[in-house]
Formats: sequence, structure tokens, C-alpha cells
Amino acid sequence: MSLTGWRFDGAMPNQPKFVVVVAPHTSNWDFFLGVAALFALGFRVSFLGKHTLFAGPLRVPMRWLGGLPVDRSVSRDRVSETIAAFNANEKLILAVAPEGTRKRVTEWKTGFYHVAHGAAVPIVPVAFDYGTKTVRIGNPIVTTGNMSEDMARIRGFYRNVIGKRPDQFQP
Repeated sequence: MSLTGWRFDGAMPNQPKFVVVVAPHTSNWDFFLGVAALFALGFRVSFLGKHTLFAGPLRVPMRWLGGLPVDRSVSRDRVSETIAAFNANEKLILAVAPEGTRKRVTEWKTGFYHVAHGAAVPIVPVAFDYGTKTVRIGNPIVTTGNMSEDMARIRGFYRNVIGKRPDQFQP
């Protein structure tokens, strides 16, 4: 990472299970930055991605990188499925982009919160700050069940972060 001018601020927790909330997600470059950061840190994570990213020649590398395809056009109880996956595995680190898209959104998706709370695993906020070329890693946040207060704490971590496309990010 240092070869590209990026640096780390903070460290990933030494825990077997947690949800990583990665934001802002405003560009396709965020994915490559995330992969580079995780390799630099020596972490193996799983991540959810649009099912079309797993078609054709990208299928094998996306799976190898830890990708799990999600077809958003099919209605399923993904939260319960993901909680079950946390309960069935001794080690699972799941990375999620809370915006669910690269486009500007005013509300984040909350599935990651329900997964973390239901599986009793912490949420680790991670920010890609293009303004300072810093991957910021926050302290683990244990959910309390008060989603509005917990989400305010989580979103607060990203308050001064600048995305690759700043106009696309609303913390």
C-alpha cells in the first residue's frame, strides 16, 4: 500500500468473527483498494457482490477473493442466512458496503446491522479516505439493539471522509 501512497490508520481486531462496514463506495476503484488493503493486512474476508460480477471470466477470481454473489431481484431472507453462516463457522469476517451501490444514497442499507446484532458479532468501520490517502480502521462497535443510536455512531465514523467521487457520498 505504501508504494501507492496510501497508509493505514488503526488496526483490524484480533477476533475470529466480525462485520466490516466499508465506506464510501463511490467508484469501482474502491473494490481494488479494498483487495489491496486486505492483502497488505493479511486478512481473508468474505464480501457480498452483485451477482452479475460473478459471471463469465470474473467468476473464479471473484470467488477466490471471497465473493458471495447476491441476486437482488430474488427475494430471500439474507439476514437470517448470513446470521446462520456466522453461527456455523468458527471464523468469518464479512465486508459490506452499506450504501449497496456506487450511486449517492441518503439512507444506508441496514442488513449489516441486523446481521451483526443477530449473530452477536461486532461491527468494524473501515473508511477509504481519498482526501488523505488513508485506510481508516475504527474500533469494533458492539450493537446495543438501539439501531438509531448505533447507526449514528457508525455513520459518525465516516463524517469527514472523502470518497473517490465526493459528490456521491453522504455519511
